[in-house]
Amino acid sequence: MSLRDLSIDDIEALALGAWILGTGGGGNPYLPLLNMRALYQKGHRIQLMDAADLDDDDWVGTVANMGAPLVGQERLIDSLTLARAVSVMEKHIGKRFAALMSMEIGGANGVRPLMAAAHLGRPIVDSDTMARAYPELQMTSVAIGGLAPCPVSIVDVRGFESIVHKVPTWKWAERVARKVCTEYGASAATCQPPRTGAEVKQWGIHGTVTKAMTIGTAVREAQRKHDDPIAAILSVEPGKLLFRGKVIDVQRRAAEGWLRGVVRFDGFDDWRGSQMSINFQNEWIVSFRDGAPLAMTPDLICVLNSDSGEAVGSETIRYGQRVTVIALPPPDIFLSPKGLEHVGPRAFGYDLDFRSVFSA
Repeated sequence: MSLRDLSIDDIEALALGAWILGTGGGGNPYLPLLNMRALYQKGHRIQLMDAADLDDDDWVGTVANMGAPLVGQERLIDSLTLARAVSVMEKHIGKRFAALMSMEIGGANGVRPLMAAAHLGRPIVDSDTMARAYPELQMTSVAIGGLAPCPVSIVDVRGFESIVHKVPTWKWAERVARKVCTEYGASAATCQPPRTGAEVKQWGIHGTVTKAMTIGTAVREAQRKHDDPIAAILSVEPGKLLFRGKVIDVQRRAAEGWLRGVVRFDGFDDWRGSQMSINFQNEWIVSFRDGAPLAMTPDLICVLNSDSGEAVGSETIRYGQRVTVIALPPPDIFLSPKGLEHVGPRAFGYDLDFRSVFSA
C-alpha cells in the first residue's frame, strides 16, 4: 500500500480547493481547517491512499456533515463528534474500517473526514462519491450504482446518536436522515452506508482529494505572485468563464435542513448591461443570464471572489461582493441517463433539459 503523508500546507490547499469544488455548498471549510491546524499542532498526522490499494474485502467509512450550511456556521461540529459518527457505525456493523473517505469533496465536507481520521488513526482514500457537493444522499455515484442506501449513523455534539438501519431506497434514506438531522437542529455528523474496497474501486470518483489540492495550490501560488487566481484555476481545470459582476440581491432561508434561495448579479466588463441569477439548494443549481438558462447541474457552477479566487458560499455571499462565475465539467457518471435522473435539473424540480455549457 502506498501512503502519502499530508503536510499542513497540503491541507490548507485542500480546504481552498474543496471550497471551490463545493459549488456554493458543503459548508465553509475555514472552521474545519482551524481544527486541522490544532490537530497537527498536537501531533496528529493524516495519510492519503489510492483506492486501488484497498483490498476488495476492506471496509471504508464515508464521512460527512449533514444540514444547512448557515446553521453549520453557528452549531459547530468538532473532530471528536465526527469520529464518534464513525465509531457508532463500526459498532453497529461489527466491522473496523480500514480507511475513511469523503462523501463529497466539496467545501467543509472535503476536510471533515480528515478530522475523524486524525483521532481514529486511519488513512484517507483519494476518492469521494460526488466530485463536488450536492445537498441530498441519493445524489452520489454509489446511489447511481445501486449500492445499499443504509445504514447511516447520525450524531450531534450533545451526545445524540441515531441509526437509519433499513430503508428501501436512497430517497427514503435522505428523507429519514434529513428528518433526524432537522430535529437535531439542522446540523449533524454522519457516517454514510459502509462500502467495501471493491465497491469503492468500482463506484468511487477517484483522485478528487488530489484534485482539490491541485486547485488550491494553484490559487495560493497565484495569490503569492499577485497573478490572476481565476486564470490559475482555469490553467489546472478545463473550466469556462461565465460571468463577472457584483451581487445586487440575496434571498435565502433555512428550511427542512437545507439553505434555499436565489442570488442576483449585475454584470461588469464584457457582461456590463447584463444580469445573472443563480438558484441554490445549499449548492448553486441553475444559473440564468438575462432570464435564459445558462449553466445547470451537473455542470459545476462556481462563484468566486474576483480578487482572491476563493469560493463564495451560499451562506456567505452578500450584497456588494464582486465575483466571477465559472463552470467546471462534472464526472462522466453524472452525465449518463441514470446520473441525470439523480442530479440533473429535474431532480431539483426545474422543468429543464440538461444542456452543458461545455457542449455549446
